[in-house]
Amino acid sequence: MQIAILLYDEFTALDAIGPYQTLSALPGAETVFVAEQAGPVLDDNRVLSLVAAKCLDEVRRPDIVVVPGSGHPNLRNQAVLDWLRAVDATSTWTVSVCTGSLLLGAAGLLEGRRAATHWLALEHLPRFGAEATGERVVFDGKYVTGAGVSAGIDLGLALVGRIAGDAHAQAVQLMIEYDPRPPYDAGSPDKAPADVVAGFRRNGLPVDA
Repeated sequence: MQIAILLYDEFTALDAIGPYQTLSALPGAETVFVAEQAGPVLDDNRVLSLVAAKCLDEVRRPDIVVVPGSGHPNLRNQAVLDWLRAVDATSTWTVSVCTGSLLLGAAGLLEGRRAATHWLALEHLPRFGAEATGERVVFDGKYVTGAGVSAGIDLGLALVGRIAGDAHAQAVQLMIEYDPRPPYDAGSPDKAPADVVAGFRRNGLPVDA
C-alpha cells in the first residue's frame, strides 16, 4: 500500500506530519513524500523543510493521497492540480487536512461532496461545489477531509480504523500516546474568546486563487 504525501512550497508542517505519523503505521504501508521536484520543501513559516524523496512524475498510482494545507494556499499551481486529478483516478482514498481541501476543490474533486477545512477557510469551499461543514473529520465516499492542522492526527486515526480495524487504530493511538489535554479550551471559534476570533477574522485567510 503506497501512501503519497504531497509537499509544496509553504505547506503547513503538522498537516503532513500528523497523517504521516498515523497512516505510516498501517500494515504494509510504504510512505513517500512527493513534490514537483525531489529535495527539501520549505513550510509556511519558511523555517522547517521536509524532503520529498520523489517528484510528481515518479508517483502515479498511490493507494492513499494526502494533501496538507497551507497558511497561504496557492490554488493556481497547475502541476499540482493536474497530478491530483491523475492520481485521484486510481486512488483508494484521497485525503486532505486543513486548507488542503481547497486544493482538492480547485482540482474539481469535491463537487457535490461534504468537506471540512480550517474554520477560516470554510467560506471558500462552496466556490468548488462542495458543502462546507464544521466537522473535524468528514468521510464522503473515498474522500476524507479534516479541519485545521491538528485534525490531521484525528483524520489519520479514523482512516487507520477504516482500513485496518478499530483495534489497530487504538494501538496506533496508544503508541503515539495521543491523549490530548490542552491547557486552554480555545481550539475552535465556538470556544475561543471572542476578541481572539475577531482578530483572525479581520485578517482573513490569504488565498491565491
